[in-house]
Amino acid sequence: MPSEGIQKHARALELDKILKLLASRTACDDAARIAENLVPSTSPDEVGRLLQETDDAYVMMARFGAPPFGGLTDVTNSLRRAQAGGMLTMAELLRVSGLLRTLRAVVEWRSKSEGVKSCLDDRFSMLMPNQYLENRISQAILSEEEMADGASQALSAIRRKIRNASSKAREVLDRMIRSASYQKYLQDPIVTIRGGRFVVPVRAEYRNEVPGLVHDTSASGSTLFVEPLSAVELNNQVRVLQSEEKKEIERILSELSAEAGGFADTILRGYHTAVELNVIFAKADLAYRMKATMPKVNDRGRIVLKKARHPLINPKAVVPTDIELGIRFDTLVITGPNTGGKTVSLKTVGLLTLMAMCGLMIPTAEDSEISVFQQVLADIGDEQSIEQSLSTFSAHMTNIIQIMKRAGPGSLILLDELGAGTDPVEGAALAEAILEALRAKGARIAATTHYAELKAYALQTRGVENASCEFNVETLRPTYRLLIGVPGRSNAFAISLRLGMENPVVERAKDLVSQENTRFEDVVQTLESSRQKLEGEREEARQARVRAEEMRRQAEEKLEQVQKEADGELEKAREKAAQLVARTRAQADSILNELEEVKKQRNKALTAEQKARMNAGMRELENGADPVREKGNGDYVLPRPLKAGDAVLIFDLDKKGTVIRPPEGDSGEALIQAGILQTRVPVSNLRLLREKPQRTPVGRVTRNVTSRATAKVTTECDLRGQAADEAVMNLDRFLDSALLSGVDQLTVIHGKGTGTLRAAVQQHLKNHPSVRSYRLGTFGEGESGVTIVELK
Repeated sequence: MPSEGIQKHARALELDKILKLLASRTACDDAARIAENLVPSTSPDEVGRLLQETDDAYVMMARFGAPPFGGLTDVTNSLRRAQAGGMLTMAELLRVSGLLRTLRAVVEWRSKSEGVKSCLDDRFSMLMPNQYLENRISQAILSEEEMADGASQALSAIRRKIRNASSKAREVLDRMIRSASYQKYLQDPIVTIRGGRFVVPVRAEYRNEVPGLVHDTSASGSTLFVEPLSAVELNNQVRVLQSEEKKEIERILSELSAEAGGFADTILRGYHTAVELNVIFAKADLAYRMKATMPKVNDRGRIVLKKARHPLINPKAVVPTDIELGIRFDTLVITGPNTGGKTVSLKTVGLLTLMAMCGLMIPTAEDSEISVFQQVLADIGDEQSIEQSLSTFSAHMTNIIQIMKRAGPGSLILLDELGAGTDPVEGAALAEAILEALRAKGARIAATTHYAELKAYALQTRGVENASCEFNVETLRPTYRLLIGVPGRSNAFAISLRLGMENPVVERAKDLVSQENTRFEDVVQTLESSRQKLEGEREEARQARVRAEEMRRQAEEKLEQVQKEADGELEKAREKAAQLVARTRAQADSILNELEEVKKQRNKALTAEQKARMNAGMRELENGADPVREKGNGDYVLPRPLKAGDAVLIFDLDKKGTVIRPPEGDSGEALIQAGILQTRVPVSNLRLLREKPQRTPVGRVTRNVTSRATAKVTTECDLRGQAADEAVMNLDRFLDSALLSGVDQLTVIHGKGTGTLRAAVQQHLKNHPSVRSYRLGTFGEGESGVTIVELK
C-alpha cells in the first residue's frame, strides 16, 4: 500500500487512534514515535513473525510482569559527540548512566524468565549492560551540578585544601567581627561572600577605618562589603585552589566522556534494541487491556472473526459478533436500519485486519482468522467538501473511483452506504455495477446499503451474501449482532408507528410502495421470523443437551459409587471368609490334638500317610468355607421351575433372596425378597440354592476349645526327642499353621543325633505340596541340626 493510501484509508478505519493508544503504553519518546508510525505489513511471513513476537511478550508479561523500561533515554547526540572527542556535561553523563542502568535491569528481568523460550531472545542478547561505566559515572557524579569528592584523589586533596584555606580566612574575619574595636564600624557582625571571596559588611561612613578591598555595595549605598587586607592572601589561596578544582573536574569529565565514547556503538545498539522491545511489550500490554487473542494468518482472503469487538467501543457496551468473508462468498452486502450497527461491523472488519497486519493482537475469541491484504481501501463517513463544492454523493464517488483504480486480487474494500445521496433507482443500479466491477478484479468486498435491489442482487448472485444487523423494533434499539445469510429490513414503517406516527399516514405510505417491493419485504420478514424461531429452538436444544449431559454425569457418578460399594462389600466378604477359615482351622487343630492324645493313650498314632490325607481333607474344608466366588456366567439352567419360598441367589449382585412370586406368563421375571427390598429379577440372573439338611453327629463330645486364630505366629518347630511318626504329625500341623499365617520361611529343629529324625523330616518335606524347597542350616543357623524350609 502506498504511504498516502495507508494514511487516508487507515484513518477512515481509525487505526491512528489505536496506534495512539499503543504509544501511550510505551516508556520513551522514540518508542512512542515508532508506535504511532507503525505501517501494516503486506507480507504474511512478517505479519506472522510480528504476531508471534507480541504473543511471546504477552506470555512473559502474564508470568513475570512487564520489563522495567522506565529509564530509556535517547543519548545518541551526546555519545556521538563524545565519540568524536567532545566533553559531556555532568547531566549528559548521568543520562548515559541511567540508560545503562535500564539496560541492565531489562537483562536481569529476562534472566529471571530463562526457562521460557521466546522468539525475542535474539533481541535480549543484543542488550549489553556496562556496569563498569555505569558505576564510574554514578560514583563520580552526584547530580547535574555536583562532582563527588571521590571522583579522583586529586579532586579530594584539592577540596580538602580549599576547606582548610576557607576555614583560616573565616577565622581571621571572625576575630575581626568579634573585636570591640571593629564592631562599631560594621553594619552587622557577620562574614559573607562576594565574588567568591570572604568579606565583612562595613558602614559607608567608616570606610577608611577598615583597610581592605571593596567588592560590593548595598542597594542603598550605606553598606560596603570589604575584604580586609589580613584576609586577602587567604582568599587568594582559596581562589587558586578553586581554579585547580575546576580544571580537575573538567579532566574527570573528559576522561568519563572518552570512556563513554569508546562504548558508544554498543550502548546505542542496546538502546535501539530496547526501544524495539518496548514497542513489542506495549503491544502485549494493549492486548492484555483489550482481552485480545492472536489470530491465525493467511494470504488467501479468508476472514473469520469470532466474537469480534470493536476496540474503541466501551467493552461494557460493545456486543461481540461473528463475521465471515472470503470462504463461501467474496462479497458481503450488509443491510438494515440506520444506527443498527452496519458501519461498526464494517469498521470492525477493516480495523482488526489492519491491527493484525501491524502485529497487534485483536479483540476476538480464539481460533479467529485474518488475511493479509496488499491494500485495505475504505470509503466510510461523510466526505463532503465545501471548499471543493462537492456534494456528499460526489465526494463518495470521487473516493470510490480512486478505489476502483487501485483495486486488485489482494485488496479488501469496505464501502459504507454504497450509492447513497442520489436518485434511489440510479443509485441502486450504480451500486450494483460497482460491486460487479470490483468483484471482477478479484477483491474481497464488504458494503452497507439500504437498497432492496442490492438485497435481491445478493440473493441471486453466486459468491455474494446478504447480512443484516439485528434490530429490536419493540425497544427501537439495535442488538449489534451481524446475521450472515439474512437480508435486513429498513423497518421504517414499524419504527414510525412505535415513535407515534399516525396509522393512516403509515398505511398510505405502504400503499405507495410498489407491490413487488412489499412482497420482497414480506419474504424478508418471514425469513427473519423463521430465523428467530429456529434460534429459540436451537437454544432450547442446547439447554436440553446440557441437562442430558448433567444427567449422564450424575448417572456415571452414581454407577461409580455403586461399584465402589460393591467392591467394599466384596472385600468385607473376603475378610469374613478369612476369619471363618482361621476359626475352622483352629478348631480342627484342637480336635487333632485331642485325637492324638486319645491315640497316645491307646498306643495308636496316625501314620504320616493318614495325616496327609487328613490335611488334604482340611484344605478341602477351607475351600468350602470361603464364601467369595469368582463370577462366571456359564450356561446355567434352573433344575426346575421356581416356586414361592425357594431360596435363590441373585447372581450379578451375589445376594441371597427368597422367591415371593415366580415368573408369570412370558415376563421372565420373578419377584424376589432380598433383605428389606423387593425387586423383579430376570430368571436368567437367578441361581437356585439347595439347602443341606442338618445332621447331628453321633457321639459328639462337647468341649471348650480355645481358638488359635489369634495365636502368636512362630517360625520354629522343635521336634527333638519325638518319635518319627509323632514328629511328622507335629511338623505337618506346624506347616499348616504357617501357611495360614502367611509365613514364607520356617526352621525345623531335629537335632544331629543318629540322623533318623532328620531323614523322616526331610522325606515328609520332599512330598509336601506346600514346600518350595528345604536345606540344612549353615553356620550360625544350627548347621545339620536344623532344616530351613521355604514355603510356596
